[in-house]
Amino acid sequence: MGQTPNRSTDRIYLSPPHMAAEARANLLRAFDSNWVAPVGPDLDAFEREFAESVGSQYAVAVSSGTAALHLALRLAGVGPGDFVPVSTLTFVAPANAIRYTGATPIFVDSEWESWNMDPAKLRQTLEFLRQTHRTAKAVVAVDAFGQCADYAPIRQVCEEYDVTLIEDAAESLGATYGDRNAGSLGDIGCFSFNGNKMITTSGGGMLVTDQQNWAEKARFWSTQARDPAPHYEHSETGHNYRLSNLLAAVGRGQLKALKSRVERRREIYAWYREHLGGLPGLQFIPEAAFGQSSCWLTCVLIDPELFGVTNEQVRLALEDQNIESRPCWKPMHWQPLFADCEATGGKVSEKIFERGLCLPSGSQMTPHDLQRVAQVIRSMASQTVVS
Repeated sequence: MGQTPNRSTDRIYLSPPHMAAEARANLLRAFDSNWVAPVGPDLDAFEREFAESVGSQYAVAVSSGTAALHLALRLAGVGPGDFVPVSTLTFVAPANAIRYTGATPIFVDSEWESWNMDPAKLRQTLEFLRQTHRTAKAVVAVDAFGQCADYAPIRQVCEEYDVTLIEDAAESLGATYGDRNAGSLGDIGCFSFNGNKMITTSGGGMLVTDQQNWAEKARFWSTQARDPAPHYEHSETGHNYRLSNLLAAVGRGQLKALKSRVERRREIYAWYREHLGGLPGLQFIPEAAFGQSSCWLTCVLIDPELFGVTNEQVRLALEDQNIESRPCWKPMHWQPLFADCEATGGKVSEKIFERGLCLPSGSQMTPHDLQRVAQVIRSMASQTVVS
C-alpha cells in the first residue's frame, strides 16, 4: 500500500515458541542422565502429567500431532474403503492421516458460533453415507484457532450413527467446553507440540483416551509393533512414532507454564478487541458461549467494502513492517489434493478463508509489539481497495 518495508525493527512472528526456564533445566537433566532414546522416566512422567492435566485416563506421547491422528484412526478401525467425516476448516494433517489409512475424507462445513464443525451438517453427512451404503467408523472434529467445537450435539450424532469421535485438539490445548478440557471431549483426543503451538517440545504430539486397551495398542504401534520376545518379532504393522525421553523432559517443563500461556493469549485477544474492535468492517473470531477459548490465534474477518481494503492487502502491509500474519485455513474441499473428495456445505469456511486473517498472538508479545500491529491495521482502514 505504498509503505516502505521496515526491516530495521525486530520481526513480530505469528506464534513463536515460548520456552519455560524449567523446560531447559529438565532437558539438561535428562541429557546428563543418558536417557536419550524413546524410553525413560521423563517420558512416563510426561504422559501421566499430561493425562491428568486434560482430564483423561491415559496418554501416549508420540512424534507429532499427525502421528497421534493416524494412530487414533487405526484404533477406530478405519481402513481402505471407509469414509471419514472431518472438519474442512483445518490444517491438512487430519485429512492426510485419513488418507494414510486408505480411507477417504468427506469434508464438513463450519458454523459461525465457533468456526468449527457444524453438528447439523455432520448429521447430514453421516445420513448421506448411510443412504449410499458407505461405511463411516470415525469422525474427526477439529478445534480451530484455540476454540473447541460444540461437542454435545456432535457426540450425540456420533453415538446415533455408532462412530468413534476423534477430537483434533492440536490448536486448543488449554481451552474448555463447559467444565471439561479440550482433548477429553471425544473418544480419543490428539494434540500437537509443534513449535507454534501453545506449548512446544520442538516437535511431538500426544494421544489421550479413557480406554486402557487403546492406549496400550497405540503405544505398541508407535514403537514398530515389536512383540515381546528376546529377538525382534513382529506380527502387526507398526510405526516409528514414539516421542523421545529428551523431548518429554522439555514437555514436562512446558506443561507447567500452560496456564500462564493461555492467560497471556487471552489478554492479547482482549487487547486487540479493545483497540481494533470499533473499526468498520473488521470482525473478530467469536468466543462461543459453551466454553473458553485458549485464543491460540486471534483471527479477524475483513469486509473490504466496509473496511476499505482486503485481508490480503492488510497482510502485505503488515509484512512491509516486518510483522507476520497469515490467512485463515483454506478449506480442505478447496485444496487441489482433495479435489475428488465430497463436502457437505462449505459457504461458512469459504468466507472465513476469503476474508480471514490470523494476527500475531505469541505469548511473549509486548505492549509495543501490539501497538505496532494495531498501528498498521488502523492505518489501512482508510485505504481504498485496489483491484
